[in-house]
Amino acid sequence: MEHRQLGRTGARVSALGFGGAPAGLTGYLGTWDARADASQREVERAIRRALERGVTYFDTAPGYGRGISEELFGRALGADRQRVFLATKTPRAAFGDPGAIRAALENSLRLLRTDHVDLLQLHGGWWSGDDVEAVLARGGLETYERLRDEGKARFLGFTAEGPNGGAERLVATGRFDTLMICFNLVYQSPGAYRNRDLPPQTLLSLARAQGMGTLTMRTMTSGVFQRWIEQVGAPRDFDWPGALLGFVLSHPQVDVALVGMRSAEEVDRNADVVERSLFRVDMAAVHDGYGAAG
Repeated sequence: MEHRQLGRTGARVSALGFGGAPAGLTGYLGTWDARADASQREVERAIRRALERGVTYFDTAPGYGRGISEELFGRALGADRQRVFLATKTPRAAFGDPGAIRAALENSLRLLRTDHVDLLQLHGGWWSGDDVEAVLARGGLETYERLRDEGKARFLGFTAEGPNGGAERLVATGRFDTLMICFNLVYQSPGAYRNRDLPPQTLLSLARAQGMGTLTMRTMTSGVFQRWIEQVGAPRDFDWPGALLGFVLSHPQVDVALVGMRSAEEVDRNADVVERSLFRVDMAAVHDGYGAAG
């Protein structure tokens, strides 16, 4: 398994991250009952297979099935928890409520069967001005830092659906260790190229300038690209998921590509893509000459 350094944290983690949303959310990305015993056993097998394949980055959140995903992770990781990098989040409703942030983390630790997480993240969306104020002016970030100082979290981060002014304000504080952002073949703006250059103004460039570790969510486009393929009649026998994963891992400003996985077979397919460096491209060459005439 390929491993990369996660920004200034200094931690070396697998380039393939195990995302916990599909495991805990019923009806997400197809027919799936997250509460069913058979479903949960399948996810636990997937987590164990990921450990066998060298995956060390595991990401979940309370919002993934109201704790179902976290409970699954805690049960499946078991004694191996200490050899992985474990990340969870606190919900948007708690951003400006120090007591709610602390309570959410304590519940997550209980479900995850651990006394600390390696990364605690604000579970953000499009980061409105009110969201940012709740974090920066009403005690959210200070609470995060106290939890880190108490040893309940090693590093701090936030997630964002896309690049905007609110996300840029959080990056500019210099007080977060990581950024998780929606980035994939369809949604490239967080790390857009201009000809062969990586513009310093993109969110990934701003995060890199702060030494932040960078992670992608919706690496496989959450099914959007696949549905487009069906609608336009593109060949379906090509390994599109593998190509999507390879594209994201080709970006020089990406540390970890998170992929939600529910089965051991999915783990093996994705691990093979990463280990064999399949579908990697020269991103600068792909964007060479872009906009040259304009």
